[in-house]
Amino acid sequence: MNDAAGTVTYGKRGRVAIVTIDNPPLNALGPGIRESIVDRVREANADGGIEAIVLAGAGRHFIAGADIRQFGKARAMSSSTSAAALAASAKPVVAAIDGYCLGGGLEHALACHYRIATTDARLGLPEVKLGLIPGAGGTQRLPRLVGIRNALDIILSGRHVAADEALELGLVTKIVEPSVLLDAAVDFAAGVAAVRPLPSVDAMETWREADRRDPHAFDAAEQLASRQGRHLKGPRYAVELVRASLQLPLEEGIRLEGERFAELENSEESRALRYAFFAERTAAKIPGAPPGYVPPRVERPAVIGAGTMGSGIAIAFADAGVPVRLLEADGEALQRGMQRIAATYAAKLKRKTITQEEIDARMALIRPVAGYHDIADCDAVIEAVFERIDVKREVFARLDEVMNADALLLTNSSAIDIDTIAAATRRPQSVAGSHFFAPANVMKLCEIVKGDASSIQTILRAARMGRDLGKISVVTGSCDGFAANRSRAPLVTEMMLLLEEGALPGQVDKVMTDFGYPMGPFAVSDLSGLDISYDTRKRRAAADPGYRKLYVPDRLVEMGRKGQKVGAGWYRYEPGDRTPRPDPVVAQVIAEVARELGIPQRTFTDDEILRRLLFASVNEACKIVQEGKALRASDIDVMWLNGFGFPRHRGGLLYWADGIGAAAIHRQVCEWHELYGKRWKPAGLLAGIAAAGGRLRDAVAP
Repeated sequence: MNDAAGTVTYGKRGRVAIVTIDNPPLNALGPGIRESIVDRVREANADGGIEAIVLAGAGRHFIAGADIRQFGKARAMSSSTSAAALAASAKPVVAAIDGYCLGGGLEHALACHYRIATTDARLGLPEVKLGLIPGAGGTQRLPRLVGIRNALDIILSGRHVAADEALELGLVTKIVEPSVLLDAAVDFAAGVAAVRPLPSVDAMETWREADRRDPHAFDAAEQLASRQGRHLKGPRYAVELVRASLQLPLEEGIRLEGERFAELENSEESRALRYAFFAERTAAKIPGAPPGYVPPRVERPAVIGAGTMGSGIAIAFADAGVPVRLLEADGEALQRGMQRIAATYAAKLKRKTITQEEIDARMALIRPVAGYHDIADCDAVIEAVFERIDVKREVFARLDEVMNADALLLTNSSAIDIDTIAAATRRPQSVAGSHFFAPANVMKLCEIVKGDASSIQTILRAARMGRDLGKISVVTGSCDGFAANRSRAPLVTEMMLLLEEGALPGQVDKVMTDFGYPMGPFAVSDLSGLDISYDTRKRRAAADPGYRKLYVPDRLVEMGRKGQKVGAGWYRYEPGDRTPRPDPVVAQVIAEVARELGIPQRTFTDDEILRRLLFASVNEACKIVQEGKALRASDIDVMWLNGFGFPRHRGGLLYWADGIGAAAIHRQVCEWHELYGKRWKPAGLLAGIAAAGGRLRDAVAP
């Protein structure tokens, strides 16, 4: 059957039929594909010259799941129907799995009688990441094949299972090299053609009997689903359905699964998560790339500065298997940096997320060096020294002297103008920002900052470097704070000014955690250190006579209250305990500042706090897009999701704002502009979208 979504072909090799899904690039189950699978399986069963069937994917992948663009739309046939056709085949069906076998792809493989995978295969059920559950029998067949505990781990994590683990779990029957997959699958199918009864997952009872006797099979999964399920139904439904796999016949379990899937597919949380999925992929599209240009991989990176950020970036390279040099002229600082890296890995070992062998291999990839001559042959260098422009210019002047002509010269600065840094070199076209977010080895965002002179090749190479490190690279323009921090700065300003007007850190933090943040902004400030933003505020105040000073945090820093690292910041902390505890000293400082400034105190509703914080940043985000400092409004959503912990089930800052409406937000911003002054001046883009009845998330740079 041929259609716009792809083709499912039917071929023969001897007495084995080969059904091939050909829907580039990932063989997704797009329109018509499911129907074609059913037709081809029927054709093979009706063909007297055929004894067995191989189901394969064209190219490098089996089936990477459903076409996400079709979710929420009417479908002629569900994936459970085409999977059922495979399971009901009177002739054995062998799934030949290469590359991605995800979501509906794995569910179709589970419906087959046998599964052969290549060493490159990656299997998984990632639906939970889209606010969904498996919808084609995955919650019913997977537990029957690998047991409750393994099935729940795969479903709730949404992770990819490598081929060797899949073999160990019994998820696949055999592993072969990619080059011989089809031959091996055909030979295997011919060898089992006469085997009866067919070894259907549907009829397996061994795991079900054992799991029914296991009183703790669901304990860990229920705890995880409870944590995730505070805002998401998917994890809770997944546990419910896997439990049903022990209690219900397969057909009833699949029917219940279909009902739950249909409910989630049309839920706001799933729509938001699907938007986030596509926004992240859109962020990777960088305009201006030369035709056919493929940015080379960074293979010999160096990091300058062995502090917290530099050490984290070095870990990110080591975790990606890339040898990296860590430069620090101060021998003691270099030693502390290596100790910090070792401590980070030791903590992961304690949590059992890494083995000692893996630690040894990664530590061996990090080479501490003390001189610029030790990095002269590197193809990329990332500066991560103090956030002082004079220090950074000195570093880049030295790099200009020693680095190869084609080396990337990148700064991890979070705010300082890229052009000012690039001016310290004779090659500004090679200079750009690669702004990692703390902790650099954990946070997913890497903001690639383009200066006026940065070449498109430099930007593309830097963006690829971020992606190769497992980051989401988002390109922005150079301005104070760049796009990410600049868009969040108004939120920080408002949360500080709310204190002067009568709010307390605990209330603000509760509002934001109730909204879905993992931590409130004041608790985050304590974690990162109050002194970090203190220096930035001083610099901005010196540059702008009208800058609105934030007296409360400045006074706390000047009292020595710098956060968790000293046991006191916005909250107080007991030795060895990171639990934030309200501190009357902070309330006293707030009251003193308000009294000195003559600001009357009042109470705030939770909704007013939330809107005051987020509307300020929505307005600033519109200014950033309008100025061309972000390519797309959706890019800002991606930055907030991956750099600031914005709740993913909300889609992103501007996606969330669209749920309220640009017109309503514009009216409120105008009111606050009259009340509070210039910091609330409405963005022209916001006013335009409000007048046109458009969506904020669709805005693009002029």
